Amino acid sequence: MIEKQIIYQDNHLLVINKRAGQIVQGDKTGDLPLTELAKQYIKAAFEKPGNVYLGLPHRLDRPTSGVLVLAKTSKALERLNKLFASKSQIQKTYLAIVEQKPNVQEDRLEDYLIKNEKQNKSYVTKDEKNGKKAILDYQLISSSDRYHLLKIKLHTGRHHQIRVQLSNMGCIIKGDVKYGARRPNQDRSICLHAYSLELEHPVKKEHILFKAMPQSEDVLWKYFKASISQ
Repeated sequence: MIEKQIIYQDNHLLVINKRAGQIVQGDKTGDLPLTELAKQYIKAAFEKPGNVYLGLPHRLDRPTSGVLVLAKTSKALERLNKLFASKSQIQKTYLAIVEQKPNVQEDRLEDYLIKNEKQNKSYVTKDEKNGKKAILDYQLISSSDRYHLLKIKLHTGRHHQIRVQLSNMGCIIKGDVKYGARRPNQDRSICLHAYSLELEHPVKKEHILFKAMPQSEDVLWKYFKASISQ
């Protein structure tokens, strides 16, 4: 069950701290997706008869952890879809542990990305006509002997955007073999965490901020915990 992963819930929203390795929607693996676990929780906790409605306005990659918002009503989903599509009305902050220290402590990355569907992988391209513009800001927060913690503000939502942009500048995310990491993490996760999500409540119209610490047992996340809390 997912009770320990719940950050916030009301009649319209269910916000979960997704663990790395959990799939959000069903795929060819046949593993039970987080959306189905959430439906089971709602049905049992609130004694709901029949099918439980649950909408998905955004996604997180399977190896990524962090804040995931689910809609408990069609009205909430419709409005959340518009918020996420607008980009400017949503503020997303991520944490990433990378193998290489960036040359500049904080900077903005602007690239054009193109997706290879067969590989399920994106690449930086100079083809501005066919590529999609990707923008993020990063800040170096802390360092250990071999790894470095970055805080990232995402301004666009491209496929694997943070992974490919950081890799392109030489700061590969720990465990992200697809984008050049030296070796995988033992649990097949990557050290990328959706730390916070800021938006207007789709029904109450209140400004809300959701934050979630990484739940990973990885020693590096534990090492950087004090830096994250600042």
